[in-house]
Amino acid sequence: MGPEKKPVVWLSGEVKSPPFSPGARREAGEMLRRLQWGESLSLPHSRPMPGIGPGCHELRIMDEDKSWRIIYRIHRTAIVVADVFQKTTQATPVHVIVACKRRLRRYDEETGGA
Repeated sequence: MGPEKKPVVWLSGEVKSPPFSPGARREAGEMLRRLQWGESLSLPHSRPMPGIGPGCHELRIMDEDKSWRIIYRIHRTAIVVADVFQKTTQATPVHVIVACKRRLRRYDEETGGA
């Protein structure tokens, strides 16, 4: 018996067209589905974000003229999306990191870290 599909829990953000192009939206959906089924993604699609917390990563979605990021954490029972934003600088903005930490901390408090 294989792994069960984990739900995606959205704490903030969404993936829709617009602002995502239809192709970028499909790519984001495919990567999230792969995560739901237990597949580990690595560069260039995903990279660890230990500065946000353990198990945190960012999906990297290249759009027609934009670069999108989806900050997520893999839990035992779910894929938790902490933010979706357009990347406009080399570094992840500090306000995004702070907001993701706050959302994930609240999620852990409300669910007992499940």
